[in-house]
Amino acid sequence: MVSYKSLLSFLSILISIAILPIHPLVSCASAANSDDTDFLDQRTAMVKSQIVERGVKDTHVIGAMLSVPRHKFVPDKYIASAYDDRPLPIGYGQTISQPYIVAYMTEVLNLNKTSKVLEVGTGSGFQAAILSPIVKQVYTIEIIPELATSASFRLKNLGYDNVEVGIGDGYYGWNKHAPFDAIIVTAAAGHIPPPLLAQLKNNGRMVIPVGGSFMVQNLILINKDKEGNITTRNLLPVRFVPLTGKPD
Repeated sequence: MVSYKSLLSFLSILISIAILPIHPLVSCASAANSDDTDFLDQRTAMVKSQIVERGVKDTHVIGAMLSVPRHKFVPDKYIASAYDDRPLPIGYGQTISQPYIVAYMTEVLNLNKTSKVLEVGTGSGFQAAILSPIVKQVYTIEIIPELATSASFRLKNLGYDNVEVGIGDGYYGWNKHAPFDAIIVTAAAGHIPPPLLAQLKNNGRMVIPVGGSFMVQNLILINKDKEGNITTRNLLPVRFVPLTGKPD
């Protein structure tokens, strides 16, 4: 087991080498080149206090949280708050999730460089950007066309070339690209959508907030074993905007 002291040492090493991209298929050079010392310092402090000290241990997730410029994924008027320990509005009644929740949900999926991941709820594209250097391919679907279009442009402009954005009702997943090794849902559903379960590979994982709209929900981890049997586990209470689309 990796010790907390070792994780802090790893964090220091990553900072000292300016956070090189983790996945060779994806170049994040344009994002890094547009960064500046002030935002890097804020992001480093965010990762140390909000991510590592709260128990996130996956070094790939930590590296992604350090390298992705969160301030590029929030509206201009919230740039000064981009690295705060809270969600922020991005328009159309949607939010960019709290940094810790993004890191935690990513970690519990046990991803690797061969993983093909579906994200339901693209938003501004931040979660997809975090997934990008960790996995082989990200498919992310957003029901609000304006958000999908702006996120697609932002992700491509920043060099996250293994992310494909689609417009549609995420309740039904993205059958064209199924099955998926992992599915991450970034909005609260009243129940676990059956189409998403069907599109999850055997031995796959899904993480999804389940509960009523604008209430405290349960973050649920779903495992599908090699025979296709489903087990669920409650992880922690969360509060997400509702999954837009098919009614509960």
